[in-house]
Amino acid sequence: MSIDPESRDLVSRREMLLQGGGGFGALALAGLLQADEAKAATPTVESPLASKLTHHPGKAKSVIFLFMDGGPSHLDTFDPKPDLDKLAGKPIPESFGRVITAMGEFDSPIMPTQRKWKQHGEGGLWISDWLPHTAKMADELAVIRSCWTNGINHSGGICQMNTGTQFAGRPSLGSWVTYGLGTENENLPAFVVMQEGKGRVINGARNWGAGFMPAVYQGTTMQREGPAFSNLVPPQHVMPAQQRKELDFLSQLNRRHAESRQDNTDLDARIRSFELAFKMQAHAPEAVDLSQETAETQKMYGMDDKKTEAYGRNLLMARRLVERGVRFVQCYHGAGSKWDAHSDMEGNHTRMCGGMDLPVAGLLRDLKQRGLLDQTLVVWGGEFGRTPMSEKGDGRDHNPTGFTMWMAGGGVNGGQAYGTTDSLGLHAVEDRLHVHDIHSTILHLMGVDHKKLVYMHKGRPERIDQNEGRAYTEIAST
Repeated sequence: MSIDPESRDLVSRREMLLQGGGGFGALALAGLLQADEAKAATPTVESPLASKLTHHPGKAKSVIFLFMDGGPSHLDTFDPKPDLDKLAGKPIPESFGRVITAMGEFDSPIMPTQRKWKQHGEGGLWISDWLPHTAKMADELAVIRSCWTNGINHSGGICQMNTGTQFAGRPSLGSWVTYGLGTENENLPAFVVMQEGKGRVINGARNWGAGFMPAVYQGTTMQREGPAFSNLVPPQHVMPAQQRKELDFLSQLNRRHAESRQDNTDLDARIRSFELAFKMQAHAPEAVDLSQETAETQKMYGMDDKKTEAYGRNLLMARRLVERGVRFVQCYHGAGSKWDAHSDMEGNHTRMCGGMDLPVAGLLRDLKQRGLLDQTLVVWGGEFGRTPMSEKGDGRDHNPTGFTMWMAGGGVNGGQAYGTTDSLGLHAVEDRLHVHDIHSTILHLMGVDHKKLVYMHKGRPERIDQNEGRAYTEIAST
């Protein structure tokens, strides 16, 4: 973890040991002060992914980010607006000004919601009938109704929700987390990405890339069919001892080649990937072997139903991975913008909620009963929300100016809604949280001060929030 440039001249000997996460002093001090938080399963001083100290006590050790690809409608799930029914079919009030949607439509009439709403849990959270299973876990949810972003299309929106900017070139949230905290299991990838469905997430690897950071911090994608990780089974005629000698010899050649190319981080990442793959041959098959789970657990995730099987499989694997110390897991639902409901909102969201609701509730329930929810931060949301005005008569357009996300576990104060949108759900108005604020809050819950998590790039101190974010500490339980 980089030292805060502002305090570079005031670093004491003790602080130097604390912040020099790659040195022997920090490792020794970590063992004395907070061994449980700082030790890696296989501590190696040279590894850039070795587990590191935090800036302050944080309950969350891992993140599972549930990304609803395409932009779910907050107005039909977590943010009820009675005025939608009162003004149905009428133009948006003049007080909102001239509203032009992302697709260029204007003067579109207000579209009512067909949902039935109820309050759930001790906190009385309003959740629609599209999410009956998630509603049962209402007391675990911290629903943030005041999110906003700059991206008006899927490419820019997804890129910004993942990297903080609409344009390519910056590290993803998962890369920042693994750069700042490392991993507690160096026999598995620190950052894992799963896609559900036959589609492909727009921008592809840009969303989980390391940007200007060393390539070792980028996400590892899992296969949607067949073995979760490809090319892990060696030929039968190759014995482990022989493979070990071959890797050692290859590593010598690669490092000799890399000595004159120190600016090429891809070389170092490739060398480390060979070593990780060797370790994963022994550890990864067990980690993703769902046959070890009981029929009851698999049913909890919806794996007995074709409608929920695919996402349930991914979320069950996500639980197994964080259980084994993987730091960041991102699970896309509806890869290929399947949540995008420009028309037939009822048909689209009925289908998408039906495939997601039960597995997500199963994940929360399973984490809680295993005692993992307190240390696992679960984040739910998409790249933006949907408009209160109709598109094509029965759909909703992109809405980046006000939408809903929720967090659970990992030190959040659940059972409450935070922030508000206006009376129609078009703009966030109270406790507005930009994407930079969301990223900063996630790091805060993990014990990381986003202002001190710095990466020097071409002489410039870079932060995940581009010097614009704030941690929304009101959501934290401590």
